[in-house]
This record gives sequence, C-alpha cells and structure tokens, in this order.
Amino acid sequence: MKEIEFRIIDDEALPPMIIKKNEDDSPKVILNNYHKIWLCLNRATIAGIFDVLPKKITELLDAYLREQYGYEIMDRRE
Repeated sequence: MKEIEFRIIDDEALPPMIIKKNEDDSPKVILNNYHKIWLCLNRATIAGIFDVLPKKITELLDAYLREQYGYEIMDRRE
C-alpha cells in the first residue's frame, strides 16, 4: 500500500480538506486547521466518504473506458 502524505495548514481561503497529487504523483491530503470545528463535527461523515469513493471512481473510469471503446470502434470503421 502506498504511503499517503498528509499536511495540516491554517488558511481561511481554502476548503476544509483537499486531496491532490504530490511531486511524486501520489495522493496528498491537506487538512485545513482553520476549519477544525467543522472537520471534527463531520469526522464520521468524512470517513464515510471513503466507503463510497471507490464506487464513484469506478463509475468515472467505466464511463471513460466506454467512451474510448466507442472511439476505437469508430476508428475501425474508417
């Protein structure tokens, strides 16, 4: 399993949590201490997101693959 980088910031302008790529193209999670109370109150809901997230990513990937397959079929007909 890949190690995930976590950072804690304190910035009024940014959202409570950000997931982005780090320099190595691996996931990086940024928690914004400015929204500490909101994050704490919603910690169970936020954790529950990760139960649904794989399904949503699979839906995105399946849609992309169907689109690419459609392009492949069109290319074969030309």
